[in-house]
Amino acid sequence: MHELGIARNVVAIASDAAGGRRIRRVTLEIGQLSGVMADAIRFCFDTVAQGTPLEEAALDIREIEGRARCGACGSTFATPTLMTACDCGSRQCERIAGTELNVKSIELEEAA
Repeated sequence: MHELGIARNVVAIASDAAGGRRIRRVTLEIGQLSGVMADAIRFCFDTVAQGTPLEEAALDIREIEGRARCGACGSTFATPTLMTACDCGSRQCERIAGTELNVKSIELEEAA
């Protein structure tokens, strides 16, 4: 389960960015084609965040739909899987969304 390692990295990235301040919320973008299971990240996050500035922080995950552009006809279309072909039948497609895994934002508590 590589999501445990990803959750650890998210906590490390957010902790470093916070500079010792408590974190209230972390927003992640996870593409549907990234191979990362959002539910597994949610499951691991609270455990991994214990004893860090993210303890008790909310985790907001935004799932990004897979999208591609056809190299044959130029159309842009939704791709629920990496193997989805264009309506024209072509499989010469460039993925333009859905493979990302980003820490989109970190909400910090106000300084005392």
